[in-house]
Amino acid sequence: MRISARADYAVRAAAELAAAGGGPVKGEALAAAQGIPPKFLENILGDLRHARLVRSQRGAEGGYWLARPADEITVADIVRAVEGPLATVRGEPPEDVAYRGAAEPLQQVWIAVRKNLRAVLERVTLADVAAGRLPDHVIELARDPEAWTTR
Repeated sequence: MRISARADYAVRAAAELAAAGGGPVKGEALAAAQGIPPKFLENILGDLRHARLVRSQRGAEGGYWLARPADEITVADIVRAVEGPLATVRGEPPEDVAYRGAAEPLQQVWIAVRKNLRAVLERVTLADVAAGRLPDHVIELARDPEAWTTR
């Protein structure tokens, strides 16, 4: 899986909002806290607002805040809001792709990949990230030395 800058920035900004505890946070403060280009962040926050994950208010007392409690928003929710489905094959869901001959089992491979992505991204909430307390199964996966190889 390739994690785009857009998805990475979106999760980082949302984690900052989770850490802020519900009050409005200025876009400039989010950008500075995470080293995100401000104009790029504006577009990302617009996507998160459109997905109803973030709310905003203009003005001196305005800013951005999470639309739901941080423990009800997963990393998968954020990624989907800015990138679309977690796993597609040529832009289609894996269950809609058919192969013939020797490649026929690939559909099951792509479906298994999606299931494993969900097993992590749908179980890690913004509250987990903001508190630095990831679920045990995620910590266990990340501790595996093979997870750190780049092959």
